[in-house]
Amino acid sequence: MIYAIGDIHGRSDLLRRAFDRIEAHAGAAPAHVICLGDYVDRGPDSRGVVDMLMAGPRREGDRLTCLKGNHEALLIEYVAGRPRGQLSIIECGETVRTYGGEVPAAHLDWMGALPHLFETEHHLFVHAGFRPGVPLADQDADEMIWIRALFLDGDHDFGKHVVHGHTPHWLLKPEAAIVERRPFRTNLDTGACWTGELSVGVFDDARPGGPLEILSITA
Repeated sequence: MIYAIGDIHGRSDLLRRAFDRIEAHAGAAPAHVICLGDYVDRGPDSRGVVDMLMAGPRREGDRLTCLKGNHEALLIEYVAGRPRGQLSIIECGETVRTYGGEVPAAHLDWMGALPHLFETEHHLFVHAGFRPGVPLADQDADEMIWIRALFLDGDHDFGKHVVHGHTPHWLLKPEAAIVERRPFRTNLDTGACWTGELSVGVFDDARPGGPLEILSITA
């Protein structure tokens, strides 16, 4: 079974509870956990999140795959002296302060080496999405962590169900944290750093389509 975790953004407390919940849900069966990116910025403990992910799966037989989000890219650029806009200066600057003033090289190297995409027989896991009409092999890596309107407007069939984060659906309906379930994609970003709710989609890697279940992790 595959467990996909939406944007974490420095909420190490929620990530720890997500791992606990996944292990309880999977029982004795092996679990493949896929994190969809955005581990740093906004929340209080970016370092704790990255430390936890870099440590790998907690149980023997489990698997952990971490994808790159735009905030990992932003932090790398900021530390290198190339901040991308004023918001990046504010958010990444605060993240560096939570690190005690310096992000370890091992953390930056880990973030820089993260893949943009993970593909199974029936699913595509990515941080932000894809450009419609472009073959998967020709998708731009930067767009896969940044794209919004072109991907989100309309229901695009990419041949496999797309599982992503990046744009919390509750921005459109701020009264609730909502997992957006569409015919060809599932958006697991429920704005954990603001709402206190981290969402985990449970997918059968032998079966096409959307999640079998959503695990809601709360503070």
